[in-house]
Amino acid sequence: MKHLTAMRSVVLATAMLAMALLTVFSYVQAADFASQLAEQYLKKTPVIEIDTNMTMEQAAKIQERFVALIGKEFGELAGYKAGLTNPNVQKVFGVNQPVRGTLLAKMMLKNGAVVPANFGTVPMTEGDLVVRVKDEGINQAKTGAEALKHLDAVIPFIELPDMVCGKGVKFNGPVLVAINVGSRYGVLGDPIPLEATPEWAERLKNFTLQVVDEKGTVVSEGKGTALLGDPLAVVLWIRDSVAAEGKKLKKGDILSLGSITKMIPAKPGMTLKAKYTGLDPKGPVEVSVSFK
Repeated sequence: MKHLTAMRSVVLATAMLAMALLTVFSYVQAADFASQLAEQYLKKTPVIEIDTNMTMEQAAKIQERFVALIGKEFGELAGYKAGLTNPNVQKVFGVNQPVRGTLLAKMMLKNGAVVPANFGTVPMTEGDLVVRVKDEGINQAKTGAEALKHLDAVIPFIELPDMVCGKGVKFNGPVLVAINVGSRYGVLGDPIPLEATPEWAERLKNFTLQVVDEKGTVVSEGKGTALLGDPLAVVLWIRDSVAAEGKKLKKGDILSLGSITKMIPAKPGMTLKAKYTGLDPKGPVEVSVSFK
């Protein structure tokens, strides 16, 4: 019996050691790939080799290290972004929930910014929406209505994502997480003060966004309901996603709630204006970006 007990102890110890070594190995692998990814991202070199079989946990480790490395150039934490907030798009990427990326301070550009058309490896544009955290009470909110009490502004936003990967790379949820959900730049409009009222909750869901080019042609459009049916549902999802990593949202954090319009490639000479109707009670508001 003692011999059997001793053997069991050895087997258990061996299994625990194997798991520990596997964890260390995974971390080393993640750090190595994150370093390579950051180097290519900063040089705007397409990523053509990436493990499409990685798990979400592995991808999150890569993202964490990647963000720390590019933070040397792009600055401190500014907030978070959600991707895949449309259930139909989630199916394409093989996931059943959104994915989260990190936004850094120098990624945020002013309204009317003029940006090189080759600002990234695979430079794209899309109509988006940002809200700003009022206070840390948002970390205890249980409903969208409660979350609204802890937001102080909604901000028109044209995101300028960089999909990073070269042709032939098959995108899925973990790949998107590893590349920080394509975060590169975004153009912020003027903050619109929010109030915790049913009327504001309805505005957030029902506003219309049209993206217009330099010729005045509407090139893409969508509604607030594109964001999980309710932008406040995305706010709660981001909050929960951050909390799952032992973190909290803080006053001043900006939350990018996802794509409202389709992606459009950035091209030299292009100017895009995102017009939000039904969002601000004072009337339509706009944010624009030009590419050189």
